[in-house]
Amino acid sequence: MQRSSLWKAGLAALAFAASAAVASAQTAQDDGEKEIERYRAMISDPMANPGFLAVDRGEALWSQKRGTKNASLETCDLGEGAGKLEGAYAKLPRFFADADKVMDIEQRLLWCMDKIQGLDTADVIRRRFSGPGRASDMEDLVAFIANKSSNMKIEPQLSHPKEKEMAALGEAVFHMRAGQYDYSCSSCHGESGKRIRLQGLPDLSRPGKPPQEAMGSWPTYRVSQSALRTMQHRMWDCFRQQRLAEPAYASEVVTALHAYLNKQAAGGELVVPSIKR
Repeated sequence: MQRSSLWKAGLAALAFAASAAVASAQTAQDDGEKEIERYRAMISDPMANPGFLAVDRGEALWSQKRGTKNASLETCDLGEGAGKLEGAYAKLPRFFADADKVMDIEQRLLWCMDKIQGLDTADVIRRRFSGPGRASDMEDLVAFIANKSSNMKIEPQLSHPKEKEMAALGEAVFHMRAGQYDYSCSSCHGESGKRIRLQGLPDLSRPGKPPQEAMGSWPTYRVSQSALRTMQHRMWDCFRQQRLAEPAYASEVVTALHAYLNKQAAGGELVVPSIKR
């Protein structure tokens, strides 16, 4: 056989091997995702989801009297009226006239703790995310409040000029490239078909099912972290992975991203707390 023929045969063999390897890897990824989904289905019952322990703790905190005013949060207005929780989370972030700003759930809770309870929130913020031997009032409260909107539709609030401005700011941040890797949110979530390890990455740049499913599943119990996590934590972790400066807790940039993503997820169903790997 001539050398050129051998060369062509070798190239064909290499191409076939590469194609087979890619197909095998794709099959392994698909099988992995199926097993993950099967595991989630097995523990989707509230009695098997540890996230509901956070819901119970949050309910106790909601009615607990604290702060210099010895008051509970039961008169806190989350947008639907003082103390009304049903459907409130599904419409956050939103504009609050008494604070003259658009707030997400964490911002509003901190505001109510200060104004209604007279509570020094420094310790609450210090424990913003739970860890070994460290509980988080905010994670528990968010789990409790969000659960009151479970099985309801996400309804982004965009009627007030400041709500529109906040969603527009969130869109700009979503596409802003920065940090050591020159990444943006859209680097991972700007098109379909992307993965990180076995995990599929939803395309959040277009309205529809992917953002609906993503935003409708937070807060969630993270099995790998043995903790209930909120969207605030998800944003913080994304900034960390982009090697960006940590956003201040309950900051405007996180609220803006939340407002934009909820706009993309409009009409999606909240099923929370969910459970993830």
